Amino acid sequence: MSDNAIDKILECPTDSVLGEDLLDITKTDLPFEKLKDASIMITGATGLVGSILTMALAAINRVKELNMTIIPLIRDENKARLVFGNLYDREDIDPAFGDITLPISYDKKIDYIIHGASVTASKVMVTKPVETIDTALWGTEQILKLAEFKKVRSMVYLSSMEAFGITDPSLESVKEEDLGYIDVMNVRSCYSEGKRMCELLCASFHSEYQVPVKIARLAQTFGAGVSKQEGRVFAQFAKAAMKGEDIVLHTKGESWGNYCYTADSVAGILTILLKGEDANVYTVANPETSIMIKDMAQMVADNFSEGKTKVVFDIPEDSKAFGYAPDVEIHLNADKLMSLGWKPKYGLVKMYERMIKSFINQG
Repeated sequence: MSDNAIDKILECPTDSVLGEDLLDITKTDLPFEKLKDASIMITGATGLVGSILTMALAAINRVKELNMTIIPLIRDENKARLVFGNLYDREDIDPAFGDITLPISYDKKIDYIIHGASVTASKVMVTKPVETIDTALWGTEQILKLAEFKKVRSMVYLSSMEAFGITDPSLESVKEEDLGYIDVMNVRSCYSEGKRMCELLCASFHSEYQVPVKIARLAQTFGAGVSKQEGRVFAQFAKAAMKGEDIVLHTKGESWGNYCYTADSVAGILTILLKGEDANVYTVANPETSIMIKDMAQMVADNFSEGKTKVVFDIPEDSKAFGYAPDVEIHLNADKLMSLGWKPKYGLVKMYERMIKSFINQG
């Protein structure tokens, strides 16, 4: 399909790679008919996963003619307009405004909620741990109360693989119940322990108030749609290779990462929303992407720099100041989500290839 045809369907500022992904999501074998005439709220809608979810639902609405109302919950209208472009003013987009740590006011119906608002910057986690906890706990409580009040049909809370903590390294693969150790005296744990507590809060709201909430425990997600201004490690690797500069690691790079392509993650979240069981956790990860950070850096250098990039180590005395998570050896198992029919499409090399093409298309 041509870029013009994609733009006509999507009505949002997108490069052709992201456009292809959004249209692919519309072809996912899911019971989208459940969304007919429904209203769906997305928190964290201007973040990476939230924005692609919003765009994907808009594409599904247009292609499937579902008469949905999509409700991005936002704090900054200018940022939302920058992220969504013409899509922001489309009739099926009905923005709601508010801070998730305060009661949310929306006087129309809400049938589904995807709660993705969260602190994601490691630097903020170590410099503002109290605020990170507040956003996680009080924000999630407010959204769960909203879900209860609106009697939603389904809700998904977007958790993180960091909720696993430091798991048993002898495990061949880590399933949803294989939780490990989290050091609660390390302030960086505000994120991982916060995610774990929010999962318990979801289970508690289901038990006490029958909120039909499910949990998506996301591996690190990247691919087409990542902003060229993104500062997380995966994007730094890609941008260094594009420029032919060295990839500089500030740790030994011996921690294992687990990843999932952006569109694959969105398809996984929608699978959980429409087919998942209440009060259940599903890992959204491509098991084939499990790799040490230093090995991923070398893979990027080898495949995307025309031999110009080397991996070098510059480890400061106080590496905790960078806010990196503790080293872990973990290989995520996604069998539970796959049992619902989900299957990741892209491996690590293709993930980088499509993200780099997306960067180039952003100019």
